[in-house]
Amino acid sequence: MSVKLNDIVGRRSFNCDLLFRVIDFKEENGVVQAVLYGEDFRLIADAPIHDLMIMDVQEQNYRRKKEEALIEKSYLLFSQDYELLKMKREYEATDGYRHPGDYFQIPGRVLHLDGDPSYLRKCMDLYEKVGIPVHGVYCNEKEMPIKIGSLIESYRPDILVITGHDSYSRSKGKMADINAYRHSRHFVQTVREARKKIPNLDQLVIFAGACQSHFESLIQAGANFASSPSRVNIHALDPVYIVAKISFTPFMDRINVWEVLRNTLTGEKGLGGVETKGVLRTGLPYRQVHEEE
Repeated sequence: MSVKLNDIVGRRSFNCDLLFRVIDFKEENGVVQAVLYGEDFRLIADAPIHDLMIMDVQEQNYRRKKEEALIEKSYLLFSQDYELLKMKREYEATDGYRHPGDYFQIPGRVLHLDGDPSYLRKCMDLYEKVGIPVHGVYCNEKEMPIKIGSLIESYRPDILVITGHDSYSRSKGKMADINAYRHSRHFVQTVREARKKIPNLDQLVIFAGACQSHFESLIQAGANFASSPSRVNIHALDPVYIVAKISFTPFMDRINVWEVLRNTLTGEKGLGGVETKGVLRTGLPYRQVHEEE
């Protein structure tokens, strides 16, 4: 069976550990290579056609159910954290529960740039489920540094997500060499351009990176959180869980990095960051205006 565009495949040489979409073909030294995007992980890879195995619908469904169970578990942990945060905010905002319901809250606004439209849709669904105000933009990784300035001016976000696909190639250089990565330098350039607009790490909180990205360069460029300290793959939804924690933490509170990472699907090997303030603001009073008034 020949491999076609948009087929879901696994790599025989990696025991089909991850599912990929075939998004393009290219020829290198007379060998046809497929360009692959991870289905659930933000990884881009090349593989010769003979190394690919097409995954049948039954296998895809089996993998998808496992994936959905993992996502649901992570969401449940986040929900528990969110309820604790909510109870704390209610207590502080209402003077020890004496004025329940009289306050309003403004969570942090998010601008999410994504190099994959499929991942962007998944993330937008989760943002909506969690209740975070967000504007999502599909943008090729190479174009992000050019477009980020005007996007920040247009949407004035509290939190910026810069993500898509990435990968490290040993054949292109050592792990410390940013040129050995598919898109890390584009993410770094985008972070730098964003910091030209808003230098303060607490006025604009930035998450940047994808699978195997050059973590140290992203942090040095001005990201608050980034991937990937151990150069491992990160899950497509990990940026949303990080953003959710920041968006719902009051701006007077500082976020412990471990508290941000513990409910992600990847953990500290794939994600890291620096101590950062939350962005949620609480106001009083909250009053609904009725038509008869």
